[in-house]
Amino acid sequence: MKVVILAGGMQSSISNETEGIPKPMVDIGGKPLLWHIMKHFSQYGLTEFIVCGGYKVDTIKEYFMDFYIYESDITVDLQSNTVEIHKKKTEDWKVTVVDTGLFSATGQRVSMIEKYVEGDFIVTYGDCLSDIDVSQLIAYHRREGKIATVAMVKPSGREELLPLDQEGKLRYDNASIVANDHAWTNGDCFVFSPQVFSYLTGNYELEKALFVRLSEREQLAAYKHAGYWLAVETKRDLNDAENLWNAGLAPWIES
Repeated sequence: MKVVILAGGMQSSISNETEGIPKPMVDIGGKPLLWHIMKHFSQYGLTEFIVCGGYKVDTIKEYFMDFYIYESDITVDLQSNTVEIHKKKTEDWKVTVVDTGLFSATGQRVSMIEKYVEGDFIVTYGDCLSDIDVSQLIAYHRREGKIATVAMVKPSGREELLPLDQEGKLRYDNASIVANDHAWTNGDCFVFSPQVFSYLTGNYELEKALFVRLSEREQLAAYKHAGYWLAVETKRDLNDAENLWNAGLAPWIES
């Protein structure tokens, strides 16, 4: 099964790069956010990736073209113009980088990679880290037999739901906390069956059109993930992720 990563948004606002870089290329512990996402999926035996690029897609292409160099120690002999590679490192990945346009919405980006996938496939965003059990997610999708499965996560931080009662009043009591515990939010990780392409027409966000149509046809399943999940949207998010990585406690990577 292939993993499609949506990495085509505008430049990152959380990077110190003056010229701007794609958000998935923001550095966490010396490696791009994109690498961290791919590393998580590869732990479940998923090693074929399709990266849907847009803004500065060449930056992503160059990273993978020179991946062997980036991951290894090298000695450059400037006089003879030769490169010796030491401590050779690489990943057992096959990566297809597709330029899906600067202003394409997520639905259109997915529609543009149809020729690169066969059978069921995963779609995830290029700025989300999690410890989702991918094997369980795939098994759930196949068991439900729907066209699409959405991974749901517990809201936290900016997405924390307020404890409102039925009258819309804030009530911070035990009953409200229990009720709020039943709330979930979109984890930006999906499993699609190939029939999904017949619904992907036009330039729109997946959540605003595709999921609505599939829900109306009872073709949308929801997988609940109560573990770690983080959308890296601010410098604070980036710092939180880097602190976990530097401490050897990154939930998205097996220790």
